[in-house]
Amino acid sequence: MFLRRILDEKREKGDSLYELDLFDDFVQPASCPKPNWTLSCCCGDEEVIFIAFLFGYLLANFFLWNNLLLRPIKLIAIFVHEMSHALACWLTGGTVLNNRIEVKERDGGITRYEGGNAYFVLSAGYIGSAFFGMLFIILSGDRIASLVAACIFLFGLVISLYLTKKSETESRVWTVGLSMGFIALTTVFILLDRFLFHPLLQFLTLYYGVFIASFAIYDLYDDLFVRGFEQSDTYTCNDLLPCCLPKFAGLLYIFIALCLMALGLYLALVWMVSTATA
Repeated sequence: MFLRRILDEKREKGDSLYELDLFDDFVQPASCPKPNWTLSCCCGDEEVIFIAFLFGYLLANFFLWNNLLLRPIKLIAIFVHEMSHALACWLTGGTVLNNRIEVKERDGGITRYEGGNAYFVLSAGYIGSAFFGMLFIILSGDRIASLVAACIFLFGLVISLYLTKKSETESRVWTVGLSMGFIALTTVFILLDRFLFHPLLQFLTLYYGVFIASFAIYDLYDDLFVRGFEQSDTYTCNDLLPCCLPKFAGLLYIFIALCLMALGLYLALVWMVSTATA
């Protein structure tokens, strides 16, 4: 109320107005255009921390990609990957057999289909996961939007568990336990963000978005350069287009994923800066 009274007094006097950012050591001119497409008013502490977290998450994912603790998130990323195949199939007039996709804990997923455009369906997997990850990154730029993203993620945890092929009792216990842990963690972050500290949930949903978007990067790196996994989409692409070598296709998918992540970061920053000056 005190700050609001000061701002009202400045408006009445016609003085130059400045609005305080959430982080108290940075102020932004109230005259910043909205939306601020040029990012001329960027970057305050919140935006700098947001960028730092994004690159930190990318680095952490590289070292923890095959860690057991990340299995529930990886299941969601696989689900998004396979659902992208299915959406591409439906959009091009094809049919997903039995109207279901399979998500396996250790070997990725399978989408069996017939009809549709094979080239479009094949490319949709990694590009689609990067696209949906980009959407999560964008939603992380706003408090309410990050709450929507967190709720979608919670729903995704339930769906991925339902679709997972559970072949080993020990694996099933770990997967269910870790998934419940992520459900609890996300719920706690929602409550803390609502009643104690903001922003908090935005940085959590940012991690989820970075993980899903970077699935193409690290999964392809693991398949092509570490394991030599010949059931990867890139090898299928080579079967359809012999001139398109698996590693070339993989590098192309990685480049597209990086571009979509960069676009997501840019739009998230636009959202953050524009709403900060509202």
